[in-house]
Amino acid sequence: CSFSDIIFVGDIMKKLFGIAFATTLLDQLIKNGLLFFMSYGESINIINGFFNITLIGNTGAAFSILSSNTLLLIIISLVVLNVLYFCFIKGKNLNDFEQLSFGLLIGGILGNLIDRVLRMQVIDYLDFNFFGFNFPVFNLADIAIVISMILIAIQVIKGDKNGVSS
Repeated sequence: CSFSDIIFVGDIMKKLFGIAFATTLLDQLIKNGLLFFMSYGESINIINGFFNITLIGNTGAAFSILSSNTLLLIIISLVVLNVLYFCFIKGKNLNDFEQLSFGLLIGGILGNLIDRVLRMQVIDYLDFNFFGFNFPVFNLADIAIVISMILIAIQVIKGDKNGVSS
């Protein structure tokens, strides 16, 4: 391992954690802005019959599973972050696709983790109605997590021998 290898790995980490930081920051800015201007339960119609901004607190995970188990969800988030770092990121020469995938995943997890630690619930606000089905309200951190999982699945399906599938 030469000095140039250390700088290269450092640049990779800067990009990955830059994506994670930007995702977390944007998520928290949106949530805090909405909390400043709206009350819980308040809804603003954006596209009639399709999309609202509805401010709610969710004490569970996706689709409110594990509701009111905030401490358990905090612990799970911390364990997942550590597993991600030590098993899939640390010491790896990640390509741009992997950096984006892991950056979004870490940013999404951190965005919701901050909510759980500070508010004991996750702030959700994106409220869609698809063909009469009112989809559960979600947030930017959730979007980042879902997109990252899709990107990681693509990487695994492709069978690349770097990072994700090794």
